[in-house]
Amino acid sequence: MVDRVEKAGLQVETALAQFVESDVLAPLGMDAAAFWQGFAALLDKYVPVNRALLAKRDDLQAKIDAWHKARAGKPVDMTEYKAFLSEIGYLVPEPGDFRIGTENVDDEIATMAGPQLVVPVLNARFALNAANARWGSLYDAFYGTDALPNAPEAKAKGYDAERGAAVVAAARGFMDDALPGWEAALTGGDCPHTFAKLTGGAEGVMFKHNGLHIEVHVDRESVVGSGDPLGISDIVLESALTSIIDMEDSIAAVDAEDKLEAYANWLGLMRGTLEASFQKGGKTMTRALEPDRTYALPNGKTFDLPGRSLLFVRNVGHLMTNPAILLADGSEIPEGIMDAVITSAIGRHDIDGLGKYRNSRTGSIYIVKPKMHGPEECAFTNDLFDAVEDMLGLSRHTIKVGVMDEERRTSANLAACIEAVKDRIVFINTGFLDRTGDEMHTSMQAGPMIRKGAMKASNWIDSYEKRNVAIGLKHGLSGKAQIGKGMWAAPDRMGQMLVEKIGHPKTGANTAWVPSPTAATLHALHYHQVDVFALRDTIAAGGVPALERLLTVPTSDGVNWSEEELREELDNNAQGLLGYVVRWIDQGVGCSKVPDINDIGLMEDRATLRISSQHMANWLLHGVVTEDQVMDAMRRMAAKVDAQNAGDPAYEPLVGNEDGPAFQAAKDLVFKGIEQPSGYTEPLLHAWRQVKKQRASVEA
Repeated sequence: MVDRVEKAGLQVETALAQFVESDVLAPLGMDAAAFWQGFAALLDKYVPVNRALLAKRDDLQAKIDAWHKARAGKPVDMTEYKAFLSEIGYLVPEPGDFRIGTENVDDEIATMAGPQLVVPVLNARFALNAANARWGSLYDAFYGTDALPNAPEAKAKGYDAERGAAVVAAARGFMDDALPGWEAALTGGDCPHTFAKLTGGAEGVMFKHNGLHIEVHVDRESVVGSGDPLGISDIVLESALTSIIDMEDSIAAVDAEDKLEAYANWLGLMRGTLEASFQKGGKTMTRALEPDRTYALPNGKTFDLPGRSLLFVRNVGHLMTNPAILLADGSEIPEGIMDAVITSAIGRHDIDGLGKYRNSRTGSIYIVKPKMHGPEECAFTNDLFDAVEDMLGLSRHTIKVGVMDEERRTSANLAACIEAVKDRIVFINTGFLDRTGDEMHTSMQAGPMIRKGAMKASNWIDSYEKRNVAIGLKHGLSGKAQIGKGMWAAPDRMGQMLVEKIGHPKTGANTAWVPSPTAATLHALHYHQVDVFALRDTIAAGGVPALERLLTVPTSDGVNWSEEELREELDNNAQGLLGYVVRWIDQGVGCSKVPDINDIGLMEDRATLRISSQHMANWLLHGVVTEDQVMDAMRRMAAKVDAQNAGDPAYEPLVGNEDGPAFQAAKDLVFKGIEQPSGYTEPLLHAWRQVKKQRASVEA
């Protein structure tokens, strides 16, 4: 039995209620009874709206399905298709000229360009690593990865001098390109660049280039510095300007126990009290937030720079509910509304200066809102945030919003979505994975989809990427908000990342996602090579690409794949699906480095799963493959996934356990994929994770 307490007609899990009252409200000086009354009133007003918006999603999908079924076998006529989508309200009229009015935005978002991390809030150590990834050693990033493909492999334990020399040469090459003549700052010569001195007992200098800071450390007694003519021991780059502390796709939070841990970690970050201990080299290490960094100008005056990434918190979208709080009618609370209230109340600790450090120096709370479908849902979020601000005593538009452009209806109506939140928007981004899953689900009945790998070269994805930047620039996001790009998913392939990911800043986007702090340091090099803000006038002059390419449905147009190609596609999808699901269901791990079918570790979350499950469901629907073929692939790939996880003592094998929650969840995601709302994986994952937790509780 779940222990609950009644609060203003709400049934709140007791431990969550105690946390909210003691840890969140009391330090703010807020009256608990008034908070719960306000929360209940907010729910009375906004839960019906939330439910109506979800019903509209289903209604639109049913109409689109019927339209495609009635035209089965015929190519989509774009003029007819656009007219139909407008008639049913899927497409809305383009708004007139407007520019966003967002104010009080921190520089890391508005006027700087650099990497962004996304990290699961339930892993305190990872969250601290991300927060502390504002600064990273370029020497370490080069030395410990494949970023320098021609550098010799380390042959000695500890420090290998030959590899180290290659690292130093590459780092100096970067400095020479970015800041020619920089060495004069260390030799006392006439340096052509403004610099400051490091303080706090550290020797060295700090430069600024393309809005980002670079530290050159000098330590002639260190292993590296002792062999350097100038005693340089390291070059440290300003790296992850911002980090998203994620309560959504990268975690498995299905009940009050999980949500309480998530909220407590977010509070620890806002208060500066979060710590994580772990074993390394036989010693216990403790990680905490890094302090700010202080520098001295030639005139003796000092100034500080943040020691940590600026933190967003990603709330849950509009779809899911959570049993942590039950409404007066006994139904579960919409999780996105619960997140909005509680994460904002925690964010007020930073606004009120109650933490050890400041997150926002402009007095803002930054919330990323995912999985919104179209401008009505964005407007709902805007109204909800208005209500939360009023409830918590915050000034209007204190709560900023990041709109994730990852659903087809949002992409097709992006300008209207931005207008709906125009006075609080600070972020738009592209997300290939979820956007592809929604593309397939929306057009499920149109015909068999092209192969998953071919999606990246399709018309709609090219248009999607270009429109996102162009629309953002047209409506004034530059200088006020981030325009972002997606993830580099392979954390062990940094050399390839350095080759490919420079394409993101070249689009005019001033941030892009990376999978680790090390990757953030390496991706920061791209923002020294490309002056993003200088590119934007040229990009904006190109205008917004036409909508038609975005709406092109990626069906296969009668392609007949060979048996080998079908097997290859099914195996790829099944392996990725099982490899992710088994950790989610059995271990509650929402994001991790999962080996793909070629044993390459990729950072996976629910968005990846949405693609794999929807693709298999689509091919089943249209008779491209049979149920037997799918099950054969899943059984064979279950053996592969078991082998890939053989070294994990907590892993529970799939083979021989087809009746277990993990394998059953994987089956449901495919065979019940068409009926899932918008093709989302959360309802099934949550249900099977709850089964797993209940069984574990009984066994304990």
